[in-house]
Amino acid sequence: MKKNIFFSVLIALVVSLSSISFYHFAVEKGNIIKIEHVNNTPPSSKIGYAEKVSQGNLVPLDFRATSEKVLDGVVHIKTTNINPVVSLTYPSHQIPSPFRDFFDYDLKNFFSPHFHNRTPKQFREKNRHKTQIGSGSGVIINENGYIVTNHHVIDNADDIEVTLHDNRTYKANIVGSDESTDLALLKIEEVDLPTVPLVNSDQVKTGQWVLAVGNPMGLNSTVTAGIVSAKGRQINILKDEYAIENFIQTDAAINPGNSGGALVNLEGGLVGINTAIASPTGAFAGYGFAIPSNMVSKVVEDILAYGMVQRGLLGIKIQSVEGNLVKEKNLNVSRGVFVLKLQENSAAKQGGLKEGDVILAVNDIKINTAADLQGAIAQYRPGEEVHLEVDRQGSAIEIAVTLNNTQGNTLIINKNERDVLEYLGADFEGITPALAEKLNIEGGVRVKNLKKGALRNYADIEEGFIITYAGSKLVRSVEELSKILKNEEGRVWLMGRYEESPRPFIYSIKV
Repeated sequence: MKKNIFFSVLIALVVSLSSISFYHFAVEKGNIIKIEHVNNTPPSSKIGYAEKVSQGNLVPLDFRATSEKVLDGVVHIKTTNINPVVSLTYPSHQIPSPFRDFFDYDLKNFFSPHFHNRTPKQFREKNRHKTQIGSGSGVIINENGYIVTNHHVIDNADDIEVTLHDNRTYKANIVGSDESTDLALLKIEEVDLPTVPLVNSDQVKTGQWVLAVGNPMGLNSTVTAGIVSAKGRQINILKDEYAIENFIQTDAAINPGNSGGALVNLEGGLVGINTAIASPTGAFAGYGFAIPSNMVSKVVEDILAYGMVQRGLLGIKIQSVEGNLVKEKNLNVSRGVFVLKLQENSAAKQGGLKEGDVILAVNDIKINTAADLQGAIAQYRPGEEVHLEVDRQGSAIEIAVTLNNTQGNTLIINKNERDVLEYLGADFEGITPALAEKLNIEGGVRVKNLKKGALRNYADIEEGFIITYAGSKLVRSVEELSKILKNEEGRVWLMGRYEESPRPFIYSIKV
């Protein structure tokens, strides 16, 4: 019996040591950025046992070796956010006349003396300098200082401070950030740093052991243990219009401050980035969620290569197949994703997908839920082709679809082409036709992820503002906004709407 146990442990050790490592490369301004990935790691679903000689008892293998391997690669992140108040009280005679025609009665009321008693964008008073301090975690993925964390950890931060496990402290810059996946990439100026290699999260199995490493509740370098409780979870915590939720669920304790930290397997490979908890109290209650490492890899590659995430879209409204839907629609399958609606000129419609189809696989990867489909498509960029396995009224067919971007074409948008938009200090996205119809506008561009820039320096614009006109020109896409502003100089008027308000707003910025 003891001899069998000894050989089992020996075999597991040999397999672990013989794991094949390879390196993934991304390009940033002509430089090669090396990010380590570990492939073919054995699943950590079994506990190895060792004999305790002094008492002859069997004890479970502990997590000390994994913890020691990973702790140096997980950092503490402290953010500082200072919100200045900028007044916007322009008398009506200073507004360009075309805008008065656009707004008609509403504009006259908007800039009337009576309305100014309520101050247009001073509906609520703020402290002139309200400082907010935030805390989170991050994972070093490259020895030259590249760190992955959550977007919500560094969102709106004016200052970011990173503290390593050995207490060295650095100022960090944001290389790029993506609200739709809640991921961000930071950079500190240091070399020869310890890293945590990424593993293939598609190979992660429910029930295998994982460790959560981070800085919860101000307690630095904390390690908790648990298992993968489920995969492909969608909990509707991300509010972005193109949000992608395909979380790994774990019962390893995750608390506030763990956000952006590492979820690793017993070989020390990064399985995911911890991002959320499900709790009625705000503290750990048995469920935590992590962004899969494959999605992390895609987002990092895009940020390094293009300066921003390239989002490939099918352009469909979907619903997971479940019992009631099977009965209601008289479906011939009991899993997959049901196509409720196709957007006009969408990639899916152009590829031949139809309403009522059930998507069963993407490039031979099985699809069971809407979260599975989102996660699978998120691995691809605009212009790339995916092959869908579809059930259409009982017949199995395969459809090839070339994915579109958020603007409805297949172009890759390089950050270098967005200098004007970067100057404004925000991310932007086109709105859907359905929202344009709801607001009774021809189109527009939504302001997202406000940072330092013209929108904050010259106007009190808030996230969610939909720009419909720049100068006196109609704005229907991010490309149109960029083109218009590149040809403007001095003061420019931005006109638009907030989704929750029927009243139009005008802001003045300097270009």
